[in-house]
Amino acid sequence: MSSKNIRSLVSISVVLVLAALLAWGGSRGGLLTETPFGILPIFVLCAALAFAVQWLAFIPAYKFQTEHFYDLIGSLTYLTLVACALILSGSVDIRSLLLAALVSIWAIRLGSFLFIRISKDGSDSRFDAIKPVLLRFLTAWTIQGLWVFVTCSSALAAITSESTLPLGWVGLTGLALWVFGFGFEVIADHQKRVFRRAQQGQKGFIQSGLWAYSRHPNYFGEIVLWMGVSLIALPVLSGWQLVTMISPVFVTLLLTRISGIPMLEASADKRWQGQANYEDYKQRTPVLVPRLSKPLVIEVAQ
Repeated sequence: MSSKNIRSLVSISVVLVLAALLAWGGSRGGLLTETPFGILPIFVLCAALAFAVQWLAFIPAYKFQTEHFYDLIGSLTYLTLVACALILSGSVDIRSLLLAALVSIWAIRLGSFLFIRISKDGSDSRFDAIKPVLLRFLTAWTIQGLWVFVTCSSALAAITSESTLPLGWVGLTGLALWVFGFGFEVIADHQKRVFRRAQQGQKGFIQSGLWAYSRHPNYFGEIVLWMGVSLIALPVLSGWQLVTMISPVFVTLLLTRISGIPMLEASADKRWQGQANYEDYKQRTPVLVPRLSKPLVIEVAQ
């Protein structure tokens, strides 16, 4: 077995161990349901379902060597998990319904946005090297299962919790954060889409609108909205369930240290490094958290 395949097996094993630990912690104090395998926590079933959906989707994706439905499947998994949690727990309180609605709105919006984008682009270069290699491609799908499960874990833990409380000021504060973060992400994505259309094939970089205040405003919005989700969930979590509050931390680490900002920054440096307007943009514009002062905007860099 090659070293790359060994690394893939190790990665898959680590992902599953991490998911198992989170599933154990998040299920403490949670509702149970009867299954063919006995009585199990609903939260644990959601964890298993997150990976089952990815592995089922991986089969045709590998057979036909396509990544076209990767992001779409990720979004559908969010919808599947919150629906499963609601149905099996019978949760009808306002907190559970609100959490399910907020996660679903975000997933539908992002999933459709990414699917339309890859349909227009024709491919996703992230998968060029790994698609032909079974274990490496399977690793990507397995990691997506962890991503989905961890990011919505606080919402799932709250929906399946035995405890119910009024939404309260903490929940309302979380809702305000979600609205702000979601709006920030949507506006940033829209501005970049409009910019790309105006470019008509040219290779410029956007530095207007929200992108004049942050080099990655869409990621900032996404981090904030998941903070909001976790804050809404917090009042009904206790004991080991609090481990699910790692959700916004996980999103932040993923976007700032692993697959988001580092990859995009490296790609941008490769294209424009050394150009005066690009170097000026990097110097005056924060990577993630927007600056508060009004920036000097220089329109299009070639």
